[in-house]
Amino acid sequence: MWDYSDKVLDHFHNPRNVGTIENPDGVGEVGALACGDALKLMFKLGPDGRIADVKFQTFGCASAIASSSALTEMIKGMTLEEAAKVTNADIAKYLDGLPEQKMHCSVMGMEALEAAIANYKTGDTAVRELKDDPLVCTCFNVHESEIVEAVRINKLTTVEQVTNYTKAGGACGKCKGAIQAILDRELGRAAPKPAAPAAPAAFADLTPAKKVLAVEKALDKEVRPALAIDGGDVELVDVAGKTVQVRFLGHCAHCMAAALTQDGLVQKKLREALGDDEIAVELVP
Repeated sequence: MWDYSDKVLDHFHNPRNVGTIENPDGVGEVGALACGDALKLMFKLGPDGRIADVKFQTFGCASAIASSSALTEMIKGMTLEEAAKVTNADIAKYLDGLPEQKMHCSVMGMEALEAAIANYKTGDTAVRELKDDPLVCTCFNVHESEIVEAVRINKLTTVEQVTNYTKAGGACGKCKGAIQAILDRELGRAAPKPAAPAAPAAFADLTPAKKVLAVEKALDKEVRPALAIDGGDVELVDVAGKTVQVRFLGHCAHCMAAALTQDGLVQKKLREALGDDEIAVELVP
């Protein structure tokens, strides 16, 4: 159970400024439902150029909702120049702290605000325009610039901290070597040479028993860490040929986005880990 402050619980149970604004001046969107968190932030300026109204819509955990709610309260009445200086650390401080593993929720709020201000100034409506920015974590769509920004603002020194603040490396873990390289560069250390990953065995050639073991291993390494971030889990029910039957547990059991998680995370990661694009995941009650 996460150790939430009273302020976090208050903003989670009684979120402020939820909803939409008709004809907003700026709109920013970050995250994706398949990744477990998504935030849409919008604001309206008053005649004096200050933020007169701000609303948000968030799909995510308690920390994501609380961080979004807190951010809207913080920036109301600010100029855009003042709002642009708000960092994820400011959001966490406003909430009397967040669990280390949930700091990525405050980062999401900061990025949504940056995107909304950029939308107002440039008209850009893209969720995130990073054509020249290398994608580091494919599981959670985290780019190098996001990791660098989190490292510099929050003075991060370990891969585990980067995962807590950005989610990068929190699922399959294949990008941890790249994250370490970024840390080494930012902190001025010599980067270790990453070991070559072992090629996965052909799934179709495995015996039924070995298929079960292979799927369980893939779920442990590739899927469960991502679900555990928001209090969820997955149980293997059966493997028949290339059909894998699973059951969601915890917070995932009654999640409205279960179908997205089934295809966008579980099936995708099993296919990648087991080297077979014909693996199909079925969700059973």
